[in-house]
Amino acid sequence: MTTLMEERVSAIHLLHAGHTVKEVAQEIGRTPRWVRKWRQRYARAGWAGLQDCSKRPQRLAKQTGAEITEAIKRARSELEAAAAQGTGLKYIGGQAIRTRLRAQGVQPLPSKATIERVIRDAELTRPYQGATQPEIRYPHLDVQSPQTLIQVDIVPHYLQGGARVSCFNAIDVASRYPTGQAYAQRRSRDAETFLIQVWQELGIPQYTQVDNESCFSGGFTHPQVLGRVVRLALQVGTELVFSPVRHPQSNGFVERFHQDYNQHVWEDTYLSDIPDVQSKGQRFFALYRQRPHSRLHEQTPYTVHHRQPPHYLPATFRPAAQKRPLYAGKVHFMRKVLPDQTVSVLNVAWAVPAAEAAQGVWVTLDLHASGATLAIYDAAPDAPERQCLATHQFPLAEPVLPHPSRSAWRLRPLLLTVLRRAVRWTVPFLRGTMS
Repeated sequence: MTTLMEERVSAIHLLHAGHTVKEVAQEIGRTPRWVRKWRQRYARAGWAGLQDCSKRPQRLAKQTGAEITEAIKRARSELEAAAAQGTGLKYIGGQAIRTRLRAQGVQPLPSKATIERVIRDAELTRPYQGATQPEIRYPHLDVQSPQTLIQVDIVPHYLQGGARVSCFNAIDVASRYPTGQAYAQRRSRDAETFLIQVWQELGIPQYTQVDNESCFSGGFTHPQVLGRVVRLALQVGTELVFSPVRHPQSNGFVERFHQDYNQHVWEDTYLSDIPDVQSKGQRFFALYRQRPHSRLHEQTPYTVHHRQPPHYLPATFRPAAQKRPLYAGKVHFMRKVLPDQTVSVLNVAWAVPAAEAAQGVWVTLDLHASGATLAIYDAAPDAPERQCLATHQFPLAEPVLPHPSRSAWRLRPLLLTVLRRAVRWTVPFLRGTMS
């Protein structure tokens, strides 16, 4: 039996196909007035306009109650204090306040617009400071083809009941091919597990870009720390790239993807647990991969990403139970030159006297059998021309192993292709010989 919603959707489809209002009315057994009504609803609000509307008044005559107003201002103050003390995130806007009020059981739960109006009227907002700071131009990679650069980042969300989850997302910059996974925490082991998933689903790119959170960097305490994620990337054979500190624009592709992820997975939905998040997320990722993308000239991310077969990490590869050894390879850092003409890399200040303060530079740590060197450049590795501004010896307390497995993983697709062609040529030849 056809539902009312199905009839409304069918009417819009028929109108899009070029049928007149009268023809549509005859086709689905409704009056022309009914068809015009839902055509107008669709024109105002899109597909959401076909839903049944509430009979309640759209605007309430009364203002926000005093108790709700006080709860909003108190929640804003608590979030600001937690951010300043380092015990919480730096999300203190309307959505973060609403999430906190929901966890506290505040009823009725005010809308985001109401919350923003209350904190604005109470003069609790602060002018955006970033606009007054000079823009720093960081070196960056000029990505032209898939499997060159994958960006990885974390966006926090809250489950129904207030528990926080860390949603790891990754996207190939050239193909826009994404994947993601939600975790209860953001430990280095969670980052390691997710990166393995990324390279098994998207392939091993030349570069993998992450931010400076401790789960990726190895922490902010020990000097010259080479943590779990750095060691994993060296073993896999991708060159890890750390974004500039507090400069999300440099990780802009995955930051932009977070907006789509938030809208389609979290907006207007209260998810109860991590399996619920992952179920809805996987449906979104599958649809996104098959969606024609304007930046891909209306091709789908799946088509562009698989134009050349990716070099996948083997499905048998698992997180390490023990500390991984160091393998030959490179790790990169996008950094700002500080006023004392140093850059901070792996919790150490490295001198770069040939650079200017506030200049954006590219730092490369090159590990090889004879040791490790840290070099500072004015441009990214793929720049046509670039200048080395400084070099330093990087102290190591353990040997650097050669990398025999990387070439095997990357040659595997080529070897399979050669074998298939050999079989196609050999079988007819043998049949001819036997006959």
